Amino acid sequence: MIGSADNTCPSRNTRKQAMQIQSHNTADVDQQLVIAGWQEHYQQMSAGYFQGKVVHLQLNGIEVFEEQMNTRIEQHFHAPAASLVFSFDTQNGSLYLLNEETQNTWITPENYKEVSVVIGPRYLRQLENLSNLDGLFLTPLVSQQSRIFGRWLSSTLQQLAVDDSPLPDESLAQQLVDDCLYILDCPRQTLDHSQQKHLAHDRRLIQRVFDLVMTAPQEHFNVLQLANAAGVSVRQLQHSFTSFTGVSPSQWQRLRRLNFARRDLLRLCPAQTTVAEIAMRWSFWHLGRFSETYRTLFGELPSSTLLRPR
Repeated sequence: MIGSADNTCPSRNTRKQAMQIQSHNTADVDQQLVIAGWQEHYQQMSAGYFQGKVVHLQLNGIEVFEEQMNTRIEQHFHAPAASLVFSFDTQNGSLYLLNEETQNTWITPENYKEVSVVIGPRYLRQLENLSNLDGLFLTPLVSQQSRIFGRWLSSTLQQLAVDDSPLPDESLAQQLVDDCLYILDCPRQTLDHSQQKHLAHDRRLIQRVFDLVMTAPQEHFNVLQLANAAGVSVRQLQHSFTSFTGVSPSQWQRLRRLNFARRDLLRLCPAQTTVAEIAMRWSFWHLGRFSETYRTLFGELPSSTLLRPR
């Protein structure tokens, strides 16, 4: 919870707690975003010490959060049940719609920042004909209004996370709902039909590969096995992976297994395991090569991770 007890202003502190504003910096991807109702799976996909930040606001049946991350991150997620999510990419002005039926696996760019409004059941009951939104989910919707609103919302969250910032009244929740719906009605740039079809195809392909790999995350599947699981040729698999994730299927698998190895190194202590045991558990059979690729990705040797104080 943001803020500390202040005997000179107890009413303000009570209101802060009622609003449930939280802000925290993170030094590991597993600490990045833990908000009730979301099903999430994150992996670090580019080299460097991870640095992230999350600001989360709950207000009258509406949730708002901002997420910042300095490295590329693979995100696999489901939105909360009985919700409608407006997610704004503050870098390029894109708006993405999500609901409980949408699931996605994608990789963010470096220095990524997004801000999202989660409309819960209380406000969804006031909306009509939500089925008319079909075809808009997970499709980038770009408009001047979405770019302006995303930046305004980011600035507002940062101000609310400061002790001496002015507190909003209860009308903010309804204002956010109205503003999000207004932006949907604004002229916008979107993908044409063929582009949407191609994006949806790549997304389904990646999802089928993800489902296969998660059945045995310790294993390394060859490119033929992945192509068979996806129901496409090896060439199509490689092209879709490179365009959608920015890495080849083999690189993608290796980065994921490095992340799983890191979780084991952080969870266990030297009395319970060794670096070699964890490396072999995640199909890294050359210990020197494992240590070097691990250090390149995370900025430290696996032995240093294992020796961290618990």
